[in-house]
Amino acid sequence: MDLRTALAGLDAHPWATVNHAYGPAEDLPGLLRAFAEGGEDAEEALDELYGSIVHQGTVYPASVDAAPYLARVAASGRRSADALRLLGCLAKSEDEYGVEPGAVRAAVAAQLPLLIALLADADATVRQAAGWTVGHTRDTGTALPAVRARLATETDPAVRAELLTVYSRLDRTGAADEARTLLGPDTPAQLRLAAVFAALDADEPWLAAHHDTVLGLLPARETVRSGYADEHREPLRTIVGVLLGRGTGAARESALALLDAALRDERPEVRAEALWAADRACMLSRSAPQRLIPAIAPLAADWAAAQLLAKLGPAAADAAPVLAELAAQPDDEAADQALAALVLVAPRAAAPLLARALGRRPRAMQSAAGSYAPADAPFPFDPELFAAVRARLAAKALERPTGCEGCGCSTTEDHNDTAGLVHLLRQWGPQAVEALPELCAVLPRFQYAATAITAVATDLGPEQREQAATALRADAGKLLVARALHELTGEAGPLLAAAEAALATGVRGAAEGADAAADLGPAAARLTPALREALGRTAERDTTPQTDTDLALALGLWRITGEAAEVLPVLASVLDNSRGRQWFHRTAARAAREIAALGPAGRPLAARLHTLLDDPAQAPSAVLALLAVADLAGLDHARLAEAALHSAETHADLRGACAALRALGTSALTPQQHDRLTALATGDRRLAVSGSDHAMIREDEHLRTALASVLDQAD
Repeated sequence: MDLRTALAGLDAHPWATVNHAYGPAEDLPGLLRAFAEGGEDAEEALDELYGSIVHQGTVYPASVDAAPYLARVAASGRRSADALRLLGCLAKSEDEYGVEPGAVRAAVAAQLPLLIALLADADATVRQAAGWTVGHTRDTGTALPAVRARLATETDPAVRAELLTVYSRLDRTGAADEARTLLGPDTPAQLRLAAVFAALDADEPWLAAHHDTVLGLLPARETVRSGYADEHREPLRTIVGVLLGRGTGAARESALALLDAALRDERPEVRAEALWAADRACMLSRSAPQRLIPAIAPLAADWAAAQLLAKLGPAAADAAPVLAELAAQPDDEAADQALAALVLVAPRAAAPLLARALGRRPRAMQSAAGSYAPADAPFPFDPELFAAVRARLAAKALERPTGCEGCGCSTTEDHNDTAGLVHLLRQWGPQAVEALPELCAVLPRFQYAATAITAVATDLGPEQREQAATALRADAGKLLVARALHELTGEAGPLLAAAEAALATGVRGAAEGADAAADLGPAAARLTPALREALGRTAERDTTPQTDTDLALALGLWRITGEAAEVLPVLASVLDNSRGRQWFHRTAARAAREIAALGPAGRPLAARLHTLLDDPAQAPSAVLALLAVADLAGLDHARLAEAALHSAETHADLRGACAALRALGTSALTPQQHDRLTALATGDRRLAVSGSDHAMIREDEHLRTALASVLDQAD
């Protein structure tokens, strides 16, 4: 087929009547022609085609219309591999916008006569791309026999591997039968790896032959470098994930035994791949750390191993001696890396080492008092470290700011360093009271120090308390400082003034001012006009920050006046405005929590709360709110339990689900629901599967304890 035939009818096609990602597809004729002709604009045209008809994986009505032209371009021999890959992406997509489900894939499948012919192309790259694309049509009537036939005659190893993968996509059982003969050492590496994945796809038992084949292929990343199966780009990590996902003890041991062997391999590149896969295993399986730490600990000098040990925290205590030895070395980079892990694995052993190198261990400081620090496990007080923190904070107070010349600001690095020092003192509370002078000195440049001042000043005598209060009064125009002063002395005047000023600012300031007013309660009565004025400014509620601010303002009014009639319309509007809007799920859940604070006064919103039960992200908050506002005798407790349990099982709102289930009690659970809850609390699969990598394992342990406490209610 020549190019003229391939593009026949291109300009006459009614492109303006179909849309792509950016609207009417009138630009597609020019893009398709520029791509097909292969001139200097071809690559740019291809990029724009991807952005238009398969934008970030989403396909559109114009994707259907473009498919025949792309198939004919591929058949013409011009940019065949590129055209096939683009077609494969269209067929692969599950994210369809403005088009009937499956219509784009069907449009690609309609071109199978042209695509199948390319399975025999003289160019191996084209044959491989053709196989990948044909497989994503999911057509078992025409595509499957063609793939099977080509696999029987193909000689190129990479193409054979691709065809076996495609075969598995179309017929798992048939591909698994074929794969059993391809595990031997005489089979090319790419094909052996494809055979392992074919066995996994068919849920075949994991045998010693599979174990030995994978170990023999490591490092396996390069083996798949030329393949198209995205899910196989990290072979060992993927294999381990699939085995752990089977949920059986035998499959779990197979995965961990494979990792243990790979971690002990003499080749650094194999261990690196194994550490990446071990990280995944520990995120998925509760039993993985205990099984793998003996193999990981000796590798602690490796950055990836140190990172993983840090995520495991106290569970990796056996690695503490190795980490401590590395942390004591003079090399700042490697020592900081090891100390950062030791802080989370064995904090008491890390404290003196951190004290001796404070200021030269930024990663370790982040683990002790920064974003990686456990919120529920303060870093232990250590006299040597305390003295070092005081000395460094005193020096900070005397330093000239290192930011913009003349403006008095600080660099991000300087700010983070000060924040870490202050946060450590805040964690230590009254034990750090002797650092009060340093905190007061740094307060003018770093207002967060106010929170540490109140934390350490809990048991102060009158003279020291007045010293702290004097420092806070000097900066009480700042809301954070005014709140600290109120907490320390009970003085409401500065807090009222600061809150009123905040309410007159933008969305964020209004929310912070409303929170402060809510804390003061009826004592903030003079702020009700300012709260109402701020509420009027955000009435449109088009963004989540605006809506969140409305919630804060409404709660502030309720806490001050106790009059529900004024805030109920706001809360109802937030729930109505959030319905069906993906980015407002958290906002609706927060609204439900605020409604719970109203108690029976929030009963008029019960019907709206019931509509949230079908959304796993909002259900736990809705359950808690219904228990607080509704007539308990009229509630379907089994339905509430199901909504909360489903939220936990789908990991939508794990903490909220735990709280909702605890509030409901085990008496609300059916026997089947009780069994499902038991599986969540005691099974090997981790609950926390998203969020900060450094917090996921700790979060899972917390959630498992919380769920176990729900089960204990029955005892």
